Amino acid sequence: MLAVHDLEITLGARTLMSDVNFRVQDGDKIGLVGRNGAGKTTLTKVLAGWTLPTDGKIERVGEIGYLPQDPRAGDPTQTARNRILDARGLGDVRARLAEAATLMSTAEDEADRQRFMRRYARLDDEFTVLGGYAAESEAAAIASNLSLPDRILDQPLETLSGGQRRRIELARILFSNAQTMILDEPTNHLDIDSVVWLRDFLKTYKGGLIVISHDVELVGETVNRVFYLDANRQVIDIYNMGWKQYLRQREADEERRRKERANIEKKATALQQQAARFGAKATKAAAAHQMQRRAEKMLGQLEEVRVQDRVAKLRFPTPSPVGKTPIQARGLSKSYGSLEIFAGVDLAIDRGSRVVVLGLNGAGKTTLLRILAGVDAPDTGEIIAGHGLKVGYYAQEHETLDVDRSVLQNMISVSQHLTETEARKVLGSFLFSGDDVHKPAGVLSGGEKTRLALAMLVVSSANVLLLDEPTNNLDPASREQILDALSHYEGAVILVSHDEGAVTALNPERVLIMPEAVEDLWTPEYFDLIEMN
Repeated sequence: MLAVHDLEITLGARTLMSDVNFRVQDGDKIGLVGRNGAGKTTLTKVLAGWTLPTDGKIERVGEIGYLPQDPRAGDPTQTARNRILDARGLGDVRARLAEAATLMSTAEDEADRQRFMRRYARLDDEFTVLGGYAAESEAAAIASNLSLPDRILDQPLETLSGGQRRRIELARILFSNAQTMILDEPTNHLDIDSVVWLRDFLKTYKGGLIVISHDVELVGETVNRVFYLDANRQVIDIYNMGWKQYLRQREADEERRRKERANIEKKATALQQQAARFGAKATKAAAAHQMQRRAEKMLGQLEEVRVQDRVAKLRFPTPSPVGKTPIQARGLSKSYGSLEIFAGVDLAIDRGSRVVVLGLNGAGKTTLLRILAGVDAPDTGEIIAGHGLKVGYYAQEHETLDVDRSVLQNMISVSQHLTETEARKVLGSFLFSGDDVHKPAGVLSGGEKTRLALAMLVVSSANVLLLDEPTNNLDPASREQILDALSHYEGAVILVSHDEGAVTALNPERVLIMPEAVEDLWTPEYFDLIEMN
């Protein structure tokens, strides 16, 4: 259970919200909505206890399971399975049990072997009493439904991709028996089967749930309350109803506010006109002054109708001149420990080529883009840069951002010829204005990080774009801007995406299927693979 009293959150000089009061009880399934940058992610961090509010009080009863957009928690050397089991305090016991088994089997001295056998027996009893074996089976089933097979669960976290790490954290929270779950874009990096399973899981979940998601079907099927975060009015509008009813009510509320504003503005204008007529006569100056003050008070107390949301205006850069084949890959292979991700990848990207990369989760799509971008090195093979190559890389986990640098510093770092004034102008078109440009990138929401990363691409003059899930974390209007920019870009693009709309906008010529690195001409039949991607 969560109870929020008179909550206020500010970022620098900007007040995100104030006088916020609500409760979340068992059975409440709340969809937290609002445009990118309205403060949804910031609010969830405060509710989860990750950051402190500026003012107000939050009461928390029971365990809270919080899934941020870019989880980095956990010992990187810990196995994925033990990370999930640790949600119930079982991961450490299991790790010590496995260590005792290894020592028992490798001990050369009989006395040592007996001592390790006794240790193993004690730990096994402890694991059994805690319900460890049944819990281990339950955790494995949850992981499997999130497309995390046993081979992934037995790997250290440091060997996993960003998408796999995020699914591990989601599995951990679903396994934890938390009384309240706060999930920020939980369907990111999930294939269609996992999304369907997650919807069913959340529908039957008995605790309290707060979810941020641009998956309309997920919120439509699971949500019974809606909190709309209105950044213009610095309030949360609470709708105690399902998603479809909320959409109808929201439209009615906005229409009511528009009419109220028009009516009050009409009355205030009439008063001002009357005051102007009276003001011309000395005998009526006092009355004119009173009318003017009343009109100003009416306008000042007017409930603001929600301003039409601004959207980042995006156009990818005009590509700099480049040779016929900007980038080639020969014989690429990559493994993590004993796990082979892919081998023998050959690829040639010509000027203006459009390629979509498909494959199941864990097939190496992100790893391939990181190697092409020069972020990671292949185990074998080479990248051949053509004359004039300039790569622009969008990473799904925003690794291209320096979280300790400000928004403005990140922008200037990718284009040294930019002046501060020019950088601010571009950032303004991506909705970063005033003091926003001085915020550290690390405090930005997922949507804001996406906008900053895209702004950095815009000034890069890249002639080859490597785009890894560029539409994640974006509201529908911002997503449409991305798709339009993608359709008009003149350079070469290699795209990884679960978003059928993004692939349609790209209008690819070729498809590369991982991990086999099989190339084929694009045909509409491949749309069937995108949601499984």
